[in-house]
Amino acid sequence: MSGLHSSVEEFQDPLVYLQMIAPEASKYGFCKLVSPVSASVPAGVVLMKEKAGSKFTTRVQPLRLAEWDSVDKVTFFMSGRNYTFRYFEKMANKSFSRRYYSAGCLPPSFMEKEFWHEIACGKIESVEYACDIDGSAFSSSPSDPLGKSRWNLKKLSRLPKSILRLLETSIPGVTEPMLYIGMLFSMFAWHVEDHYLYSINYHHCGAAKTWYGIPGPAALDFEKVVREHVYTQEIFSSEGEDGAFEVLLGKTALFPPKVLLEHDIPVYKAVQKPGEYVITFPRAYHAGFSHGFNCGEAVNFAVGDWFPLGTIASRRYALLNRTPLLPQEELLCKEAMLLGASVELEDPEYTYQDLICQHRARWCVMQLNECIDVSSFSHGTIICSLCKRDCYVAYLNCRCYLHPLCLRHDIKSIDLNCGGILTLSVREDILDMEGTARQFEQEESMSLEVEQCCRKRTQTSYCYYDSGFGSSSLMSTENPHCNTDEHKVPNMKNQMSQLLSRHIVGNSSEVSKASCSEYIGSHSKISHCLATRSTITEESDDSDSEICNSEL
Repeated sequence: MSGLHSSVEEFQDPLVYLQMIAPEASKYGFCKLVSPVSASVPAGVVLMKEKAGSKFTTRVQPLRLAEWDSVDKVTFFMSGRNYTFRYFEKMANKSFSRRYYSAGCLPPSFMEKEFWHEIACGKIESVEYACDIDGSAFSSSPSDPLGKSRWNLKKLSRLPKSILRLLETSIPGVTEPMLYIGMLFSMFAWHVEDHYLYSINYHHCGAAKTWYGIPGPAALDFEKVVREHVYTQEIFSSEGEDGAFEVLLGKTALFPPKVLLEHDIPVYKAVQKPGEYVITFPRAYHAGFSHGFNCGEAVNFAVGDWFPLGTIASRRYALLNRTPLLPQEELLCKEAMLLGASVELEDPEYTYQDLICQHRARWCVMQLNECIDVSSFSHGTIICSLCKRDCYVAYLNCRCYLHPLCLRHDIKSIDLNCGGILTLSVREDILDMEGTARQFEQEESMSLEVEQCCRKRTQTSYCYYDSGFGSSSLMSTENPHCNTDEHKVPNMKNQMSQLLSRHIVGNSSEVSKASCSEYIGSHSKISHCLATRSTITEESDDSDSEICNSEL
């Protein structure tokens, strides 16, 4: 990937720019952006002077392939060693020079082959990686052009078009950036972002990183390969497609892209250098490794088209009984109400494109009209005590108020020690929500748009879950994990809760395929043997991307 080059004018607002490139760039799962603005205060200066005396603890990463069973499960663990930024840099550079008799800057293709050889049969037992470190290396100096721009990752979650600006509290690593300080072969295993959020990673300084990624629509097929060809069945605590998803949430699964290529999963590769951003799109699995000492920074974000995928993630968390990080329902309702008000006020901050992106939120609010009853509340999100689903609009209270339940359960089948359910609680502003929903339900253009979307979605590979309170049905697509019978969605206008997925953000610009990511290899069968380097074909290093050869 040569990277997208934007002008200073395009660079003004990251979320506007990303909406512009998303229709094309999202096809590859991730893209690289070369910043037209540089930092005048280096990251090392920020970390050593502006944050003088700060230390961090590294995580030990065993250099092994992820082909484990229940009695051979590799675990990443804390090293117990505390480093300053400079001390870690000295340790990492010493380790690199001891191996390669060089100060760094070796060709990316060479480093890639070295990494996978070491993972398969090398002598290095482990490396250290300072990941998920609270803080930022963007300068607070008013004279630093990058630090004072909107591309400073400390500012991203609070930008006007950011969905996460609606959160009442910050979440480290999600709304607040974290630092990632690596050394030779430190890695980030195959994973997808929490709640299928977007992520943005800035490379502050040091050696390059190689990234691998797959498109979001291939996520279920990716998980199927992990379930059937990477792990043994004994390692899964959950059955079906969610078993692999649960294991991958641990972020310890690393295996070469050849495993995916052998099973027709598209994989793309990019080499990230200092001064470059990498953006991952919702539900796009990705992995990678460092070529030597480096420092990066990352944070999550969301724009309007994230809502359908956020709904899927929330449902999968509930099936696994995992507590969500984000109050997805609360974000959806708040954004819908703000957009409803902006239409009435003709707020110029919300363009037509924004409104198109957020129609899904309004239609979800329309489903809430059946929940008016008994008592009201004004507090924030409640977590269901049974499935840990987040409840913002309505929930059921038990007699002792210790077992709140969402409205997705069969109440008659639940036996609570305190005597059962007594109260249905709904938000005080439920009537306002219903009014907003009806307002957009009456839009003739919306009805037509929804019907067109349903027709399009039967030809895509996404699978979207219902977000209504009383149903967990599945919307049909061609994905093998989904029901594909179109007749099972008989009345398009009555299936609004299944239509969170109908828009792709932006359509004002196209990005060439070559500028996003480079497709790795062909779909031909690839040998499993990684034991020797003698069979590796040398490739040109004239650019920072190559087609992955059959040995990787």
